[in-house]
Amino acid sequence: MKLFKQTLLAAAIAFSTASAWADEVQVAVASNFTKPLEEIGSKFKAATGHDIKVSAGATGKLYAQIENGAPFEVFISADSKTPKKLVEAKQAEADSQFTYAFGTLVVWSSKEGYVDDKGDVLKKGEFQHLAIANPKTAPYGEAGMAVMEKLGLTAAITPKLVTGENITQTYDFVSTGNAELGFVALSQVSKANKLKSGSVWVVPQEMYKPLAQDAVLLTKGKDNAAAKALLDYLKGEDAQAIMTSYGYALPKKAEVK
Repeated sequence: MKLFKQTLLAAAIAFSTASAWADEVQVAVASNFTKPLEEIGSKFKAATGHDIKVSAGATGKLYAQIENGAPFEVFISADSKTPKKLVEAKQAEADSQFTYAFGTLVVWSSKEGYVDDKGDVLKKGEFQHLAIANPKTAPYGEAGMAVMEKLGLTAAITPKLVTGENITQTYDFVSTGNAELGFVALSQVSKANKLKSGSVWVVPQEMYKPLAQDAVLLTKGKDNAAAKALLDYLKGEDAQAIMTSYGYALPKKAEVK
């Protein structure tokens, strides 16, 4: 009985100590990574006690908000060039930037059998609307435009484009039937490496620049232990297992500093 009480006391002390050190981190995250970050955030809290507060959007929009003084402490981007710009502007900590995953572009329809596995649906052009994220602010939209250029379809398809503010709105256009198909992220339409619904063409990666997705510690978070802990956690096996379940490719170990 005495041993049992001592064990309870030790557990209570450990819990209160962890709670005392628990903190919150403000995270700006690219829309394609919202769902994985929800799962990662739950495990992160269980492991560290730290909470994350998330704001999602197109990478370019989030960049503008950071430049205008938004209180974000960690930026989880859909590309590598935007975090680099923040480092160069001294709004992010040098040497904290790293690639946490590589994204995959797909053409997806909520209708089964509508999109073939070679992407010929784009060449046939038998659709009224194709959704795409704004290529000026969303890396997945920029990649979609590169694919159409590669296929020589830009002029033919441009009049049919429906532009989403970010990749989440683009997905919504397709899932609600306002567009028959669209360029979205594989992470939005798959889980546990299986297509959740509809039909899809996984665009060959040689048709667009690699979607290296980087994270960086923002200057506002340099003194926040929770911000640094989250970046470390993204490099760990638990977070990476979640990423791969959503179809992301992982960087080689040597690339994760």
